[in-house]
Amino acid sequence: MNATNPFNINHSSLCLRSSMKASHARLMGLLASGFLLGVVAIPANAGNLISSTDYLNYELPENIQAQCVERDNCPEIDIKYLNTNHRWINDTTNERINALVVNSKPTESVPIETKGNQAAVNAAIDDFAGSQFIDIPEGSSWAYSLMVTPEYLGHVSDFELFEIDSYVFTGGAHGMPYSEYLVFDLSTKKQIKLDDMLQSGKKSKFEALAYDSYKTWVKTVDDDVSSYEKNWPFTLSDNITLTDEGIDIRYQHYSIGPYAYGMPVLSIPYSKLDGIIKPRFIIK
Repeated sequence: MNATNPFNINHSSLCLRSSMKASHARLMGLLASGFLLGVVAIPANAGNLISSTDYLNYELPENIQAQCVERDNCPEIDIKYLNTNHRWINDTTNERINALVVNSKPTESVPIETKGNQAAVNAAIDDFAGSQFIDIPEGSSWAYSLMVTPEYLGHVSDFELFEIDSYVFTGGAHGMPYSEYLVFDLSTKKQIKLDDMLQSGKKSKFEALAYDSYKTWVKTVDDDVSSYEKNWPFTLSDNITLTDEGIDIRYQHYSIGPYAYGMPVLSIPYSKLDGIIKPRFIIK
């Protein structure tokens, strides 16, 4: 693979794992434990894009290692970066991953603006890991967890589709997952967002279609749409991706429903989007 990695990850290093027991239920099967994270590549192919992921080469500070080894509750850190044969896609995705790490507790209603460089990322992880031993009473066996990883979803037409998943656990009944779509246009070498897809003056019509999809989804979880909407009103999210059949809109936990309902996805078929989104975004 002829990809350029902008994050100076050491490809010759081995993945060193500690002996701590990862809580798979807590991490939803997604996290791996460790002090020093090395390199894992998972190839996927579609069109001319080759995609893999690289672990952040990060080591817990010595004082934190000493404490958590003694207590057998080391923080579980799993940060991955995207490594494709398109550097501009890597740059955009990995800047976003850095921002998620630096913020560590993203929400849909508070967009993440910070662009974290590598020094800021390492400092944020140090602070995250260290805060465990301030917040958790001595003798407690559970550990903080922080995961951020990109996933290649495939492509439709000229558009390459990715998703960034993150998971933060700092105690309580459950952790907080977060998921975000990214759409890249190979023909223009730009990230595409909802406003780029919409025809001029058509956002209100798109929102009306999304609201119809919201009401359809509500009927799968509640018999009374009006009552449900009073507690969990509809909002339009710009967290969208293209599919073979239409546009999917993903919502975070607590955006339009309680935690137990997960991260709902509302779908709008292309057959309803003619005249609302630009023709090149309607996949034939």
